[in-house]
Amino acid sequence: MTPTRAAAKRRKDKSDRLHRRSVVALQDTDIPFLIGGAYVVEVYAGVSRQTKDFDLYLRPQHVDLALDALKRAGYKTKKTFPHWLAKASRGRDHVDMIFRAGNGLCEVDDSWFERAHGHEFLGLSVKLCAPEEMIWMKAYIMERERFDGADIAHILQSCAEKLDWAHLVRRFGPDWPVLLSHLVLFGYIYPSERDKIPAAIMDDLIGRLQNEKRTAGADRICRGTLLSRKQYLMDIHERGFRDARLQQRVHMNAKDIAHWTRAIAREEKAQGKPV
Repeated sequence: MTPTRAAAKRRKDKSDRLHRRSVVALQDTDIPFLIGGAYVVEVYAGVSRQTKDFDLYLRPQHVDLALDALKRAGYKTKKTFPHWLAKASRGRDHVDMIFRAGNGLCEVDDSWFERAHGHEFLGLSVKLCAPEEMIWMKAYIMERERFDGADIAHILQSCAEKLDWAHLVRRFGPDWPVLLSHLVLFGYIYPSERDKIPAAIMDDLIGRLQNEKRTAGADRICRGTLLSRKQYLMDIHERGFRDARLQQRVHMNAKDIAHWTRAIAREEKAQGKPV
């Protein structure tokens, strides 16, 4: 084994120990959680990538209990963004405790747990987020510096024939065009795999699109803020569009939006990007 590979293995072994510690801490206190994120993409789609974050999904009402449990286990904890994310850290490794998407949608509810997949993780029995929920959560991530469409395409390529498509469409609700956009992109990426997407689903969504074209919306609302927290701010601040994140169905208020927006500059500065 080369020195570089040996160092990478040591880092992975250390991360595995810390991640296992976080899982044990939650299991010992009977806090229900699911594993998601990059780990689940690797399990479902075989796509592996290095990441310092370990994503756990919890119901909103269990987040404070999880923070307490991980603090007792030696982690530094913080509710980073009260509308969707808390973090626990130990050295260079981080546990993300996710209870919604950053746009205030995709709240973790009972259905996530009812539909979760059993799995063995480092000798522990755990539950993984179902692929439908991972597609739903990732579909809205269209930032300039991050786009999760490739994860969705890989999950579809591996799992499309086993998905509960009716459930997936219901999850998107009024945001069905977002799902349709990813399905169209999937067919472009994998022309030979297009028949993995049920024809009835494509016909339904395309039919909705055709009907929508006939009725132009009078409400000047920008839904781009549900896809990127930065790239559509000018539409809100300069062009007179209403921010879709202030709709009743979205779990965000003006304070959450301001906090989420201020973090852009801090994170770009930390990454050495021009602000």
